[in-house]
Amino acid sequence: MDLNGKTAIVTGGGRDIGRACVMELAARGANVAINYFASSEGADSAVADITADGGNAFALRGDLTKEADVKALVAKAVETYGQVDSLIHVSGGILARVPMAEMTLEHWNAVMDVNLTSFVLAVRECIPHMPEGSAIVGLASQAGRDGGGPGASAYGASKGALMTLTRGLAKELGPKIRVNSLCPGMIDTDFHNIFTKPEVRSHVANITPLKREGTSEEVAKLAVFLASDDASFVTGTNVDINGGMLFS
Repeated sequence: MDLNGKTAIVTGGGRDIGRACVMELAARGANVAINYFASSEGADSAVADITADGGNAFALRGDLTKEADVKALVAKAVETYGQVDSLIHVSGGILARVPMAEMTLEHWNAVMDVNLTSFVLAVRECIPHMPEGSAIVGLASQAGRDGGGPGASAYGASKGALMTLTRGLAKELGPKIRVNSLCPGMIDTDFHNIFTKPEVRSHVANITPLKREGTSEEVAKLAVFLASDDASFVTGTNVDINGGMLFS
């Protein structure tokens, strides 16, 4: 995958899967615009590592549920590099495990905003700056297929909606722009460090055919493949990466 001369925006690029996507894109020669919200250390160190190796990258803090922050990110990427060849949207999260009986409208809206609205805003702002052959990659989840674990119904619903939006956008934006999303299963990230009990992680790993959790780097390699010309006939897909835990 040769991405020399290409420009990619990675949202949520300061840690875990997002940072791994940043580093994989840079290793393939892409210019990288990194969005982060709280992970400034990871984003700044990624920029330092990339530029030290002769690559091009910048990091910009932003809350991607806010239109102004999304517009600022895309504007800086276009001003700096000229266009946007790919968007890999990793921003999102579960926020908290909340059963439906305890669901507040504020929590529901916050989960939908961080996982779905942020994707809509990023896609909308990038489209005018994306040339023929560009690609968008979203981060859905296995929860979008199976509904998620305890207290994660809002999260699962937001990711299921993102999967449907992926299909709709593929039809709307083709043939100029391809749109795909990933559905990670149990990946070794802070998401599970914070929200999943160790005994649950161990159990899931043991019943997965590959008998382990996945890594951010493994997800990043698939995301960057979908963003590259090597995946030129792939669009409208929600690709599972879960070690065989769930077959769609």
